[in-house]
Amino acid sequence: MAMKGTIVSAAKALASSRTASSSTLFSRQLHASPGSKKIVGVFYKANEYAELNPNFLGCEERALGIRDWLESQGHKYIVTDDKEGPNCELEKHIEDMHVLITTPFHPAYVTAERIKRAKNLQLLLTAGIGSDHIDLKAAAAAGLTVAEVTGSNTVSVAEDELMRILILVRNFVPGYQQVINGEWKVAAISHRAYDLEGKTVGTVGAGRIGKLLLQRLRPFNCNLLYHDRLKADAEFEKETGAKFEEDLDKMLPKCDVIVVNTPLTEKTRGLFDKERISKLKKGVLIVNNARGAIMDTQAVVDACNSGHIAGYSGDVWNPQPAPNDHPWRYMPNHAMTPHTSGTTIDGQLRYAAGTKDMLDRYFKGEDFPAQNYIVKEGKLASQYL
Repeated sequence: MAMKGTIVSAAKALASSRTASSSTLFSRQLHASPGSKKIVGVFYKANEYAELNPNFLGCEERALGIRDWLESQGHKYIVTDDKEGPNCELEKHIEDMHVLITTPFHPAYVTAERIKRAKNLQLLLTAGIGSDHIDLKAAAAAGLTVAEVTGSNTVSVAEDELMRILILVRNFVPGYQQVINGEWKVAAISHRAYDLEGKTVGTVGAGRIGKLLLQRLRPFNCNLLYHDRLKADAEFEKETGAKFEEDLDKMLPKCDVIVVNTPLTEKTRGLFDKERISKLKKGVLIVNNARGAIMDTQAVVDACNSGHIAGYSGDVWNPQPAPNDHPWRYMPNHAMTPHTSGTTIDGQLRYAAGTKDMLDRYFKGEDFPAQNYIVKEGKLASQYL
């Protein structure tokens, strides 16, 4: 009954603002109406790198490789990397686009204000995983469908997280910088380089990526902990040796390495604030490929400066792209990169294919794979509640 009430409320809200009846709201939301559609894609620009790999599909120039397919069916496909400010290219198409495709790596921020002006908008697709760049509550209230390519780059991100753990534990970055700078100071590296074996590694979140990471850490003979909304099945725990920690604040001080694998929600925004960071083990290492806003930006900087955090690595920032003066660029003992972990060539092939599949289903009036829905019929997916 609660779900029904939510749907009816959303339908009434949309009816008053768009003169749409509640009986047609969710049929329009889930499936395309007849006729040509205007589809807008927002992707990062590759410039001279676009031609170096024919499978480089995630950039503006290749636009997921679906232009010819869309245009052959009579649809209009607008592609840009210009997404910010009142005069950007995206703003020119807000009012009459039917579908918006964007990525977590160069996100078009879909605010409530933009949703209000998008009178024809029906579908918001994330080419990749993570749809927090969208005001999901506003999308639900407006009767929009939000979907992503679930599972498309989980392997990509989990592998990247393992790499970052090793980079921090072995103090790799200063050694690399020495080589570039023509130096050779072994002691400057080795005084804070360790083995991963025997260390306690905890993941905050054990969904698809978190579970893949735990499986990949098993051969390193670590003590593995995980905190999640749901306890994993006994078979998984036996396979990995990972132990469930129901209380996050009891798990975190045990960890030598913390990996953030939780989606950005109202509950997790600013989860690692000054107070929580102060309770972590001194010298802790943190890897965050989830979302930058899960961390209190300045609290991380202060803890890195004091040495309480001995190393911080990740590819997610708040906002994205990160401005030149973002303090994480300049804090000590970091191994930050642009948001790249999920946009490997293999990942691009998977999320390009998944996006095309959902568009095809949308045009045919078919449902998407259930796990891809983030907002459907006015209801948010469980991980965003």
